[in-house]
Amino acid sequence: MIKKSHIIFYVEDQQKSTEFYSQLLNLKPTLNVPGMTEFHLSSTTVLGLMPARGIKKLLGDKIEQPEKKLGQPRGELYLLVNDIENYINRAATLGAKKLDDLKERNWGHRVIYFEDPDGYVIAIAEEIKRVD
Repeated sequence: MIKKSHIIFYVEDQQKSTEFYSQLLNLKPTLNVPGMTEFHLSSTTVLGLMPARGIKKLLGDKIEQPEKKLGQPRGELYLLVNDIENYINRAATLGAKKLDDLKERNWGHRVIYFEDPDGYVIAIAEEIKRVD
């Protein structure tokens, strides 16, 4: 059984990304040191922000230079929230690029898609209230 999940995005500017996610998530980092910022999204999920050059320092020649890949969609943060309008407004205010409008999807969520400053996709979703 997995006890905790850490999702780590490799970012160009750790401070800029920290400020972006602090405001978007309305959370303060639980860790913010040179080389890693962490936000506890839930009791079992942590979002980490690591400078792209940091993973190269850890893995050396075993990995291609990740900074060459910045700006390409390499991952998605899917947030299922209760107050979707609040999150949408914060994303727009922060300058996140809107990729698609808020739409009902066939998996039971209304979802809007944005892109963060490093090119990661952010999906902000809410459950569709079913009327039977």
